Amino acid sequence: MRICVFCASGPVPDAAVELAVQVGTAIADHGWSLVSGGGRVSMMGAVARAARAGGAHTVGVIPEALVAEEVADDDSDELVVVTDMRTRKREMDERSDGVLALPGGLGTLEELFEAWTSHALGMHDKPVVILDPDGHYDPLFAWLEGLRATGFVTDRGLSGVVRVATVEAALDALAPATVPASGRG
Repeated sequence: MRICVFCASGPVPDAAVELAVQVGTAIADHGWSLVSGGGRVSMMGAVARAARAGGAHTVGVIPEALVAEEVADDDSDELVVVTDMRTRKREMDERSDGVLALPGGLGTLEELFEAWTSHALGMHDKPVVILDPDGHYDPLFAWLEGLRATGFVTDRGLSGVVRVATVEAALDALAPATVPASGRG
């Protein structure tokens, strides 16, 4: 399994960085590979370092314009430098078997929504999982539930993602043939 992880690449609380370390370690413990955004700072760097420390193969995909800004993860087993963000997402998608979103900001949300929407529309069958141990995404889901109540978001749309609270549940949801129904685990 090749897991694409979306997460913050800027300053975040230490607990968020520790969550990324736990995820990277768990990916390695499962014998899986990591596909990340190619930065070596914050959560993005932490997940990649932890995965490599556990023996996982790591692929970082980063746009040329962000190589210096996000401090490219030159230690990646493969560092793929692409022209722009759209190419980055396509490359990450093509190289992964599942998507895991950790807490993050606009970039994480943008990547998550594209993977989630594509899954809900049947454009791919890869699991899309949100690991949310501390309620980071509670406001988003409250908003989406409100949109569902008005008809702007469908049950099918919301079922395109699995939201869980533990690293173990996230990896279980990503594992082949064990993707649970949508909900918070």
